Amino acid sequence: MPFTYILRCADGSYYVGSTRDLERRLAQHAAGEGAVYTRRRRPVELVWAHEFQLVDDAFALEKKVQNWSRAKREALIEGRFDELPGLSRSAYRRPGLDTPPPAATRPPNLEPGLDTPPAAATRPPRT
Repeated sequence: MPFTYILRCADGSYYVGSTRDLERRLAQHAAGEGAVYTRRRRPVELVWAHEFQLVDDAFALEKKVQNWSRAKREALIEGRFDELPGLSRSAYRRPGLDTPPPAATRPPNLEPGLDTPPAAATRPPRT
């Protein structure tokens, strides 16, 4: 079954990956045969993993989590799921922009704090 996983490296950094065989991949990382990033930061420790039915879903979450801040990754690792939306990087959280933009200026189908539109959202056809 496919997995998305997070490793804590010896230098305290996090590595996010996905694989079809988690045990084999962890053995590769431990032996220095995994990614170049982890090869230079051994030993590594598995701190979080989630199993999926589809490889595409595991890969999609890997790419999403790779773009998250350290704080957001740590909230995921620690199971603080209610904090994830508040840790999203968004334009209105930059200094000087303390409030979200009015609904009229937000992209359609996006709620404040969400990174992507709901899965059921569709785009209107181009004219």
